[in-house]
Amino acid sequence: MKLISWNVNGFRACLTKGFADFFAKTDADIFCLQETKMQPDQADFAPDGYFRYFHSAVKKGYSGTAVFSKTEPLSVTYGINGEHTDEGRVITCEYDDFFFVCCYVPNAQEGLKRIDYRMEFEDAIRGYLSELDTKKPVIYCGDLNVAHNEIDLKNPKSNVGHAGFSDQERGKFTELLDAGFADSFRRLYPDKTDAYSWWSYRFKAREKNIGWRIDYFVVSDRLMDRVQDSVIYSDVLGSDHCPIGLLLK
Repeated sequence: MKLISWNVNGFRACLTKGFADFFAKTDADIFCLQETKMQPDQADFAPDGYFRYFHSAVKKGYSGTAVFSKTEPLSVTYGINGEHTDEGRVITCEYDDFFFVCCYVPNAQEGLKRIDYRMEFEDAIRGYLSELDTKKPVIYCGDLNVAHNEIDLKNPKSNVGHAGFSDQERGKFTELLDAGFADSFRRLYPDKTDAYSWWSYRFKAREKNIGWRIDYFVVSDRLMDRVQDSVIYSDVLGSDHCPIGLLLK
């Protein structure tokens, strides 16, 4: 089984930059998006053989998630237990043997001006994932907006305390892993450096690979024995993020 996640930073724009070709080439069983920045009727993309689910923000042109699935889920829910729905950040699809949760975690923003909401969201999503995990294993993926450790960004020292690398955000990710979950990529590649999924559009950051790994496939610990690979498609363009993938046995 192949799962793909991609922060497309505007789905309509990404569609003009080769998205459909990558989608077709990967032939994923589940393909999810973050930061779609659109309402469901604003993108002309309806691939054959896929069920489509969109969760858009109330605010137009902001945030948003989507899931394309070859198999119809047993159930689909939006938000976190009916809350945190206004910004279209969470879609949960239930399948026979796991829950699939696509998420676009709020950015703490410059000066950490939204850190309080970020912490509230982190506690809510961790509790939610732990609750799901009591029923069946969980695959939690998307743009989680945090580089967990120094190895996960090019310039850690100059970014300490900044959004995405604050002690608060990193600490919440540690709490999530301590609750029985695994960062699939880092479990498989604990010492791999220069592995990033987001690059600033400024200063030729991508060309120089000055990036951050802030997109993840986090899985229930007991699912790790099914993980064949956790992939970063760093050569795929179309967004300031690149797609990531999870291959399951």
